Amino acid sequence: MTEIGEFLVVVLVILAFLLLLGGVGIYLLVKLGRKAAGHAKQAAGRLSTHVNAMGTGDAAEVERLRLDLRREVALTRQAFEHAQRQGWGLGDLPRLLADLEAQAEVHDGQLGMYAQQRRVSPYVDHATLGRLREHQATLTAMCARIRADLLGDQVQHTAAGIADLSSRTDLEIEARRRPPDPLEEIDELYRRSLDERRDRP
Repeated sequence: MTEIGEFLVVVLVILAFLLLLGGVGIYLLVKLGRKAAGHAKQAAGRLSTHVNAMGTGDAAEVERLRLDLRREVALTRQAFEHAQRQGWGLGDLPRLLADLEAQAEVHDGQLGMYAQQRRVSPYVDHATLGRLREHQATLTAMCARIRADLLGDQVQHTAAGIADLSSRTDLEIEARRRPPDPLEEIDELYRRSLDERRDRP
């Protein structure tokens, strides 16, 4: 009886362990599936925006505005991350960029809503479209200003590094030059004096 009881306990422990592994596996699969579905939805949204931007009319123009804004924000994020990797002093720029990205996301949603409504309705709200264009211009101008400032810092840092490297190169080349030999200088002076005597009539 004891051997059978021990065997049953071992079997139950193995089954419990397998059930636990199965549960963890199912949880991870569901989590990965949701993440993949989210990525697929984002990719489908981007593709839809690209396709809709190829058309004509207000809806296509608004879709192009969305693409321009996304590109500007992505370029600004890329420039910021490059500056961050270099270890430059960025001040309050991380917070400002986070706020800018959040506002750009809100604006992108508004543009998407307007484009969708414009595709299904023949009535045009020109006042709202004008305001959306103004907001777009302001946000893209801010992105461009941030990138220009970061690029200016980069050029300034590079200039300082190049100047330092140039002065070190001059010092190294000067240090590697052979000092003049006094005997050679005397020989050279003697040769010149002989040449001058020969040239005289």
